[in-house]
Amino acid sequence: MNSPILTKGQNITLPAEVTELDVIVSWVDPERDLDASALLVGADSRVRSDADFVFYNQPESPEAAVRYLGSSSTDEGKQQRVSIYLNSLPTDVEKVVIAGSSDEHTLGEFGKLALQVRDRSGSVLGEYFTADATSERAFVFGEVYRRDGAWRLRAVGQGWDSGLAGLAQDFGVDVDENDTIDNVVVVEVAGSHAQATTTTGEVVDVSIVDVDPPKRGVRTKKPVAKKAALPQFTLAGGEGWHAARLFSVYGVGSGEEQEKRATSALIATMQAVRPFARAICTRAGAPSGPFEGYLEVPFVKGESKVVPDGVFRVSRAGHVWTALLEVKTGTGKLTKEQLENYLDVAKRHRYEVVLSLSNDIPASVGELPVQVNKAKLNKVSLRHISWSEVIHEARMLLSHGDLADSLQVWILSEFVRYLTHPKSGATEFVDMGRHWVAVRDSVAAGTLRASDVKALSVANTWASLSRHLALRMTADLGVTVKHHLPRNLSSDPQARNEYIVEQLATTGCLAATLRIPDAAGDVTVEADLRTNKIQCSTSVDAPTGVTAFRRASWLLKQLKDAPADVLVEAVFVDASEVSCENLATVRADTKSLTSGRVSELRRFTLTSPSKMGSKRSGSAAGFIGSVTDGVDAFYRDVVQPLKPWVPSAPESTTNSIDPE
Repeated sequence: MNSPILTKGQNITLPAEVTELDVIVSWVDPERDLDASALLVGADSRVRSDADFVFYNQPESPEAAVRYLGSSSTDEGKQQRVSIYLNSLPTDVEKVVIAGSSDEHTLGEFGKLALQVRDRSGSVLGEYFTADATSERAFVFGEVYRRDGAWRLRAVGQGWDSGLAGLAQDFGVDVDENDTIDNVVVVEVAGSHAQATTTTGEVVDVSIVDVDPPKRGVRTKKPVAKKAALPQFTLAGGEGWHAARLFSVYGVGSGEEQEKRATSALIATMQAVRPFARAICTRAGAPSGPFEGYLEVPFVKGESKVVPDGVFRVSRAGHVWTALLEVKTGTGKLTKEQLENYLDVAKRHRYEVVLSLSNDIPASVGELPVQVNKAKLNKVSLRHISWSEVIHEARMLLSHGDLADSLQVWILSEFVRYLTHPKSGATEFVDMGRHWVAVRDSVAAGTLRASDVKALSVANTWASLSRHLALRMTADLGVTVKHHLPRNLSSDPQARNEYIVEQLATTGCLAATLRIPDAAGDVTVEADLRTNKIQCSTSVDAPTGVTAFRRASWLLKQLKDAPADVLVEAVFVDASEVSCENLATVRADTKSLTSGRVSELRRFTLTSPSKMGSKRSGSAAGFIGSVTDGVDAFYRDVVQPLKPWVPSAPESTTNSIDPE
């Protein structure tokens, strides 16, 4: 059953059995941030007190019925969540208003915005899409309200130019807008004057004559996070002195011991670094709240015991969310029987999720490495996360997160160091699978056909490698890089794999496109199994309003440090006038690309070739290593320096006139 899509002003009745709502405000542009908020209001459409305003500075209502859960990234963009426990709402609260706001951008800059309301199982109850916002900095998306003993959802779509503070005031919140002195640690009084010393060391004069009582109200100013640096060890007596490691790989033996160590290190790190716990639990569908983890908790099933590798628990508003964790390291594989046993246990205990963790990287969000009986998923969700994704989340937090505690930075850095050691059993992406060599040789011999079952397995592995490249770049750059697929393939794994095999059988190539926010163009990586070459390419529009020579010169200035063997293709309006030279030739003679061409130069395509590794696994001469190295080098040397052409502002033709 499809969820209802609401238009502005439309309302629906929520199912009577639904008692918990997950409210999601989402947008596509990962470079902009929107903050969700909620207001609990009475029959007069005003809050009962300032405590009924739930947002980033006040994340919970007095009864814990409404909670602000913060933000997370998705493959489609970014989102913020608010939870609502309907049965916990006081009887004098008539409705919960859901809003979004931005301090830095007008909401018109976000393009399409969406409100989605889900039940506890994740089923979508209603959606509202809007692109109506223009100059507003705050926007009410919708409201959950009581009517005749039932709860209903209404799409509102009303904006406020005055931002979050103005919106809150209109609903009766007392907003404190005073520019008070923050972080005062010492006040020295002398007569009718005083000096205050802030935590930054600044000394300011303040008067204590006729001082009004401090205004009470809610501060809507967003707190600025301070990022801590990794502790430096400077007292070593020489090069042979090595700092002790928090998670040691010394003595790791069997695969079972490997799994236990990795699981223990993961849970301990999550308990010590709460933002990391939040990132991992979000992937499992958990709410925001205090996290606890446990190792090897035994459960009785019939006459036997079932012992998952770990248990995640998150408390929120009097409810405890629970996930059973099954871990594999190294070449260990998840099994259908084991996962179904955990699903049975989770259902019996009314737990929400079974989470599998292994070196299997899903080709897209939501895919599972093992298919189970769908009937067992009626009450419990099955989710999967790879060790590669765990490493990416940790690196993302270290490089671009808001860790303000140097001890947390050290713990998380030690965890990453442990996982990236070969003995940990946690690998990022190192194997193309057992059918790789056979399929590669078939392509080289020209005997591969689209119906080859082995090729479908390789196609799925290639899609996983493509997603791994996107995740890897996301952690490195701090922006959400996507493996871009045609819309009809992105949600259909079977169709996607068949498409990849068809291309492989026809052209001998595996190709993937990575979409990087604010880059001049997409990065396409192509592995040609017939010529044993990796080719990375991007296209960028040529400048307009200038000569072809100046267009080529503009490109050369940006590629001053790019390798000389990069191929530069000039694409003209007349497709028959395409020209291509290596960068060394164009540097020596800029006109080599454009000489003799009549039609207008429209765009440049830049391609960097490199040698393809042949081995299915490993890094030295491996296929995966050659793809990863090729993408890294191409982005660093070619794509990153490129900036899209920005034409000059038009010149005024108005002449100054002497009034005399």
